[in-house]
Amino acid sequence: MTETELLMWVRGPALQVATVIFVLGILVRIFEILVLGRKSDLAEARGSAVRGGLRTIFSRSVPDRGTMQRSTFNVVAGYLFHLGLFITIFLFAPHILFFRDVFNISWPALPTPVIDAVTIVTIITLLAVLLHRISSRVMRFLSRFQDYLVWLVTILPLVTGYIAFHRIGLTPPLLIALHILSVELLMVLFPFTKLMHTFTLFMARYYNGSISGYRGVNS
Repeated sequence: MTETELLMWVRGPALQVATVIFVLGILVRIFEILVLGRKSDLAEARGSAVRGGLRTIFSRSVPDRGTMQRSTFNVVAGYLFHLGLFITIFLFAPHILFFRDVFNISWPALPTPVIDAVTIVTIITLLAVLLHRISSRVMRFLSRFQDYLVWLVTILPLVTGYIAFHRIGLTPPLLIALHILSVELLMVLFPFTKLMHTFTLFMARYYNGSISGYRGVNS
């Protein structure tokens, strides 16, 4: 298989398979959560469950003072690399063109030097997160294989994308193919690892907030 044939396969059949696994996997995981159901609350309502759920989704996104003092590095690094991932995925011009081709929608892109800088900062932050996990006795004890796997499949698209954009080492078709393959690996593993928290995080916050809101308690 030539480099061009590999690139065509990666952009065609491989991407289709990864997309199917990604979408169906997420839908199945969400369905599994929803069918668990929830016992009816027989207590008298003292507030709005919906309002409480929505409020908690946003309020829990801002760390309280105690959390910041106890886990400053985790909070700051977490916000940095999550924001960096969002910017590189959704505000990079070639990615926006891909979304336009698939969904027929587009939006303004950030300048390439900005994306370049954000990518570097995000990669450095993820490396710092790994170093912190390894150097902390408690976090190292709590870490499992999946934690390191999730870290790897998260950083790979950033590294391969940066190398592909700057055409470092290999030919452009092979670099692009490797970048897309790294994204497809992320998509395939997404529904079956802790990466699924991208969706379940907000579901859990709403669930907890709605219970508190129903009882008239701020969450």
